[in-house]
Amino acid sequence: MIGNRKDTIGDRRAFIAANTRPLPVPHAPEISLYLADEVTPLWLKTEEELGAMGLPPPFWAFAWAGGQALARYILDHPDHVAGRRVLDFASGSGLVAVAAMKAGAAQALAADIDAFAVEAIRLNAELNGVAVEPCGENVLGRFDPPVDVVLAGDIFYDREISAEVLTWLKGWRERGATILVGDPGRTYLPRDELSLLATYQVPVSRDLEDLEIKKTSVWTLKA
Repeated sequence: MIGNRKDTIGDRRAFIAANTRPLPVPHAPEISLYLADEVTPLWLKTEEELGAMGLPPPFWAFAWAGGQALARYILDHPDHVAGRRVLDFASGSGLVAVAAMKAGAAQALAADIDAFAVEAIRLNAELNGVAVEPCGENVLGRFDPPVDVVLAGDIFYDREISAEVLTWLKGWRERGATILVGDPGRTYLPRDELSLLATYQVPVSRDLEDLEIKKTSVWTLKA
């Protein structure tokens, strides 16, 4: 993972600015993010910059379908987050955290273990004129941040991780938190554990998905 390799890159902010550009989010154009045009060139540049191969893709540089759907839902239904403390898990670009703050959240903690993502979150919050707190620590399994709402987009892509995330989200729900999940039909989405709230047709890059428009839904955990 890229996270915590502080000595391997001098200026992540400059790297992000040089390899992305501010663009409106297709399904939530009220929000702009520093986005890359293509996955592979940026991926290669990231590996070259860090001097390491086999690194995870630069998830922070793209508006993924689940995050776009969550952002749209929050902007259209601000009552879910207004005046509440929000945790955006595996935040990537910070899109969902930014949407929460625009919808009136009291505060938003955007957690991602990728150090580039942490800097991208700062840049994107500044770009949109909102205050988001980036967190580079692994919060999975933890319940110590004061949180009223947990937001999670595009996380059910791996069997082992998905099971761990689901258990953790249930733990938050038992503690009284609202859980909102954005997902474009990933293989390990636990549909039996979820209630459908909304479905969208979300524009995405063919570099990211198998289709240019992905049917993407927002869910909450069943009581």
